[in-house]
Amino acid sequence: MTIHNTIAENVFGTAGTVCWTGQLIPQVWKSYREKSTKGLSPWLLLIWGFATVFMGAYTFLQRINVPLMLQPQLFGFLSLLCWGQCQYYDLGHSRIKSFILTFLCMSAIGLLEFLLVFFLRPIHEKGNHVPAQILGILASVVIIVGFFPQYWEIYRLKRVMGISMVFISIDMLGGVLNTMSLAFKVRFDYVASLPFLAVVLLDGVIILCALILNPRAKRRESANQRDPEWEPETGNPALISHDTAALSPPTSSQHPSTEPISITTTMAEAESGEDGKKHADAA
Repeated sequence: MTIHNTIAENVFGTAGTVCWTGQLIPQVWKSYREKSTKGLSPWLLLIWGFATVFMGAYTFLQRINVPLMLQPQLFGFLSLLCWGQCQYYDLGHSRIKSFILTFLCMSAIGLLEFLLVFFLRPIHEKGNHVPAQILGILASVVIIVGFFPQYWEIYRLKRVMGISMVFISIDMLGGVLNTMSLAFKVRFDYVASLPFLAVVLLDGVIILCALILNPRAKRRESANQRDPEWEPETGNPALISHDTAALSPPTSSQHPSTEPISITTTMAEAESGEDGKKHADAA
């Protein structure tokens, strides 16, 4: 049961839209400032951009409030913009190629969304809401699936890097506000709330990983900087090579060669032999 309040619905919906419009701006700025997207999965962003097809079509068919209808479009645009940064900074594509790839993805996703709305609206207006419900469920599933490539990056790097914590925090807040907007509708839309609640939960997992893994990574780096020749778990080849060098026999560079001395001695003996022979002839 909900408490219907149109003003509250639109206020929370607008606030949630502002959050979900601006949540990726810190990520765009972070990638631009650092000229790197290492640790940020491009698959996360591409999958989120693709989710716009289902989420956007669903909100248009359901005629949800205008802020929530606008939100998927802006969310998809910024997701694909960040994906384009990954193509340029991390994958090494040229600026023009990255722009073309991003533009083509945006165009394809926009076209698919338009076709879904165009063909499903007559069915929806006749009272068959099953296709719209399927779109809403697919949007939730796609958004959830998009998190797993990012989780893999975190597992691979053993830390959270490349992803803006400001972005994650605003993303969570946007999910909460959008859910509250739905709570003030005449009837709570459970399907529309699924992606919002899923984002809150899965963003929370990333923040938890950052709180646990990042301090550990910093401690490992500090330990390596203090004693770079000693690694308690794996050992250090540099230390082994030093020990081996200490036990190895001395090389020619460590002791002066005796070969020049032998040559000098031989020459002296030859000269003394010649002098003795001359004295004998004179006698």
